[in-house]
Amino acid sequence: MTFRTLIADRRLHWTVGGIVGLILLALIGLAAFPWGSLKSTVESRMSKSFGQPVTIGRIDRLDGFSFTPTIAIRDVRIPQAGWAGSGDLATIKTATVSFPVFPLLLGKVRPESIDVAGLRLNLVRAKDGRENWRQPASDESIPSLTGLHIADTMVSYRDAKVGRSFTAKVTADITKGLTLDGTGEILGAPVTLSARGAAIEGATGRPWPFEARIDGPRLGMTIIGRMDTPFDTNAMTIDLTARADDLKMVDAVIEAGLFGTQDVQLTAHARHDGPDWTITRLSGTIGQSDIAGSVTVRKRGGRTLLDGDVSSNRLDFDDFASDAGLAKAAALEQSIGLRLVPNMRINIVKIDDTDGSIRFTVRQVFGGKRPSSITSLRGTLKLDHQLLDIAPLTIGLKQGEIAGSMRVDQRGGVKVPLVTIDLKLSGSNVDTLAGGAGAVDGRVDARARLAGRGSTIREAVGNATGSIGLVARDGGLPAKVAAMIGFDASRALTTDDDARAGLRCVVLRLAMRDGTGRVDPLVLDTTLSQSNGQGSISFPAETLAITLTGAPKLKSVLRLPGSVTIAGTIREPDVTIPPRVKSVGNVLKAIGRSIAGTQGPRATDADCGTLSAQALSG
Repeated sequence: MTFRTLIADRRLHWTVGGIVGLILLALIGLAAFPWGSLKSTVESRMSKSFGQPVTIGRIDRLDGFSFTPTIAIRDVRIPQAGWAGSGDLATIKTATVSFPVFPLLLGKVRPESIDVAGLRLNLVRAKDGRENWRQPASDESIPSLTGLHIADTMVSYRDAKVGRSFTAKVTADITKGLTLDGTGEILGAPVTLSARGAAIEGATGRPWPFEARIDGPRLGMTIIGRMDTPFDTNAMTIDLTARADDLKMVDAVIEAGLFGTQDVQLTAHARHDGPDWTITRLSGTIGQSDIAGSVTVRKRGGRTLLDGDVSSNRLDFDDFASDAGLAKAAALEQSIGLRLVPNMRINIVKIDDTDGSIRFTVRQVFGGKRPSSITSLRGTLKLDHQLLDIAPLTIGLKQGEIAGSMRVDQRGGVKVPLVTIDLKLSGSNVDTLAGGAGAVDGRVDARARLAGRGSTIREAVGNATGSIGLVARDGGLPAKVAAMIGFDASRALTTDDDARAGLRCVVLRLAMRDGTGRVDPLVLDTTLSQSNGQGSISFPAETLAITLTGAPKLKSVLRLPGSVTIAGTIREPDVTIPPRVKSVGNVLKAIGRSIAGTQGPRATDADCGTLSAQALSG
């Protein structure tokens, strides 16, 4: 080895040795770092993060040399954000924290043990959803704690967005584990709160059992579950039971956008993985109705994606409205009278970040305050960026069914949706639709194809353009009524009450424009007579303005001229015979025309097949 090579080799050793020495010195310095010297830096960074002047009394290092130092932070004060009110977001008398130093080199704080005393935490969520505890760049990863001790700690929470608040005492130690006990209000109703979790010590990497309860006169909820690791709410399995006098009370806790109902009893099993929930064994009752099913809830790109199946063996529509909602509906009905088109709300403007598909089956619909011909329901709800499609939709009746689809288009967050309805009634009969046995019978088919804006179905039909067709065929009616339809006074007066006539067809088509349906046509064709109508039906009031004229199909001894006016509403029609039709003078004229043989032409059979096809074609 030459002298020059020897010198170069020594220089390499000196360089490597120097680097190693520097690393060792850096490690020694890191292990012995005086963390209290960073008080001003920590205050400055926390102040920038919270937007408020954070102050710290002291930061002391409690050990001398370690790569997992223990420091004590004393007299911390974080002022409340201006929008959240006066006072402080948090004050801490003492917090003792042990943490590994190496994650700090990557900007991560990973505490291993925490001992807090004298914490006062005041959490606030504003009506617009702002939260005073959430920071834009916060690290929300779950710490792997080996120890947790909390004493003399109170947490208060006020949420103006959903109407809830509570104040609770929090403790944690190796003997009793984590506990929370407090009182509060949810939608103005008093509640007590409690939570229990196993001790953190020795639980790292193992399932962590916990339970939480809310109890009050109007709401009770119990959650019993296990997190995969302590405090990891993104990986847990729970069993939930809930009771409430209104589903809105439950929604004030889970924030799923639910609606007002009658009293609720529910149970469910759920698994939470990352942003996703899988809810199974969902069952319970709402009023007298039962409900069961399963649903998955996924969070993707800031949106909630649903996929599920829901079923009911027994359902009453009145159960899906609160007492206040039912009272409001009853007051409206008393004010305006009975209506055929339901006033069901369909505005989905608040459902702005939820998509998905829910399949539903109702095996039996039972009556509420009044009998209904609806017996079952099944279909699929599909929601995509405020475009709701209910298709296919099948409504079972005591006889026949209604099938088709409905669309609620509120894309772009418009205040009032565009509602498109395409429904077809088939195989029904007059008795089913009339709610019981009546004097008129026959097969009934119908078709509605409408589009209009409205926040309820009734309002949308009241603004709709399209067509409505209805056909009744192959039935019967009292012969007296058939004679009256043809203005055949003699048969109307002399025919036996039990006598029947054939109902060949009743055909009605409404050409709808802006909620008013023009009669095009209206034909009542029986084996004894035929009548034709002109006029309109106006929605949403469902008012009738129709004039009927008719003629008998057989020679009449006494045939009255004139017309009949139908006013009132669909549910409560008002039939008026003009005075001139039934006047003595008109009767004498009719007798004279009968004697002279100049009564006018008789009616012939209508082409019921063609008229029916046209009415139902849309």
